[in-house]
Order: sequence, then structure tokens, then C-alpha cells
Amino acid sequence: MMRKAFETKYMEDFEIGDGVESFGVTITDAHLVAWASLTLDHFPLHMDEEFAKNTIFKGRIVHGPLLFAMSIGLAGINGFLGDSIIAWLGVENMRIPRPTRIGDTIRVRATVKEKRKTSKPERGILVLTYEIINQRDETVMVFDNLLMYPFREPASVH
Repeated sequence: MMRKAFETKYMEDFEIGDGVESFGVTITDAHLVAWASLTLDHFPLHMDEEFAKNTIFKGRIVHGPLLFAMSIGLAGINGFLGDSIIAWLGVENMRIPRPTRIGDTIRVRATVKEKRKTSKPERGILVLTYEIINQRDETVMVFDNLLMYPFREPASVH
């Protein structure tokens, strides 16, 4: 029997506290160069080692938006979120408590924080807390990701 890579999921399939931890990815210089090329963000703190040596970081660090984008992919690649997301509604409460450097390995813990109804009974909002951690188990970024999902049965949030 052939299975879909991602299963259809509904609001009812998620419970507060459910979560997933991704596999790790080691950040390379190629990630920073590709990101800078795509976004035109060539700020010297990320691209110029000699400049970055003279900052409080004492060397190049990863672009915050790159770290965010990678975390979205890492949290979703395993199928935990399913394939039925109606819309991405944004993020709240983003914090970056420490820098990420080339050579660091990051992984993501995504945990269901909240479920709520919308004004449309067939849709709800799922809030997941994403914690990006490095190889030393230090949190390098955290935020709440808001996703809209369908209900299997209209307005059945408990």
C-alpha cells in the first residue's frame, strides 16, 4: 500500500503539548552565501570575517532570518504538521538569545502551545512554539508560529 508523504491533519489531531524534534543540520558557509545571494542581505557581520572579528561576536554569525527559515523547514519536513495547513498567519514573541555560527548544528523542537477557533467554524488557529537549539542544547531562537487549519468537524476545539 502506498502512503502519502504527508497525512491530512485537522485541528482535532493536535493536542496541547504535542510536539516533534527535528534532525540536526550543520550550518555552513554555503548556507550564508546562498541566503545573502537570495535576499541581497550582504551585511558584513554575516559575510566579511575581517569585519566580524572586530564586533562583539568576534566572527561571522548566521543571519537571523536564515535561521528562522531553516527552522520552518526542519519542523515541517517530517510530516508532523501534515499537508492541510490553510494559511501561515505569522509569528509572535520571536527572540534570539544567542548567536549561531558557521559550524553550529541546529535542530528544532516544535510544541503545540494553543488551539483556538476563528470566526469561521470550519477553521481554527494552531499556535506552535518553535525552539531552535544548537549542539550544546542552547536555545538560539524561539518564537510562536501561527497556522490556520481546517476542523474535521466544525468548531470542535476543546
